[in-house]
Amino acid sequence: MPHPALSADHTAVVTGGASGIGLAAAIRFAERGLNVCIADVDEARLNEAAAKVGAAATRGEAAVMTAKTDVSSRDSVAALEAAVRARFGRVDVLMNNAGIQPGSKMFGPEDNWQRILGVNLWGIIHGSQMFAPNMIAQGKPALIINTGSKQGITTPPGDPAYNVSKAGVKAFTEALQHELRNTPDCQVTAHLFIPGFVFTPLTANGRVEKPAGAWTPEQTVDFMLERVSAGDFYVLCPDNDVPRSLDERRILWAAGDIVENRPPLSRWHADYADAFATFLKTSP
Repeated sequence: MPHPALSADHTAVVTGGASGIGLAAAIRFAERGLNVCIADVDEARLNEAAAKVGAAATRGEAAVMTAKTDVSSRDSVAALEAAVRARFGRVDVLMNNAGIQPGSKMFGPEDNWQRILGVNLWGIIHGSQMFAPNMIAQGKPALIINTGSKQGITTPPGDPAYNVSKAGVKAFTEALQHELRNTPDCQVTAHLFIPGFVFTPLTANGRVEKPAGAWTPEQTVDFMLERVSAGDFYVLCPDNDVPRSLDERRILWAAGDIVENRPPLSRWHADYADAFATFLKTSP
């Protein structure tokens, strides 16, 4: 059964909603009869997205609003929350999805780090802090879905600022759900959405056609909605290359670096290559 928050005439807010996974989610919400607010920093893409979401909405364009929003700014997100409530009266689903991945280096420019952390981590903190109090006060089932990343769990080398931001999202969302479940009479739940390889503008890297290993944004969102409705907190998505079983082994190995006192990121350490390969072949 779908989660009760995903009901007709309820309201969903999606940040980073003008393309990729965010747009796919906005369309799915609209198809279910929800009002949808698409928030994004790109005004031109917002207009294009609104037309697509409006075409999918059961009530047409009347069920769709857009808001140019910089999620790294607390004031901008506060204005978004107020605007959605003025238009639709309540928020039942908040999907903190806005994210960037311009690339980063350990000793790269601070401005680049600040921008990545501002959008990917502070955007989710701002969204949760600005929307959750009124969502709790409604006294109805509601959802906060925060988009994380497998890179925030296994933290592979090569893009440290992105990894730090997504590791922060994981820690924050875990703390948020703990807070919500210990708040009297609270019917709001938080969920950590962990996509696999998804073909979006963020991951295209100049490619026009979807790689065989990638899922589409629509596949990923459908999986997310299914697992959230089932009550999962960790929505760990597979793709066409990586099944859940492989993700589980990679995550367990990463945790084992601490437990077994191995070097950090030993999965990519030449001295541990054979041990990791053997570990992948063994059962949990």
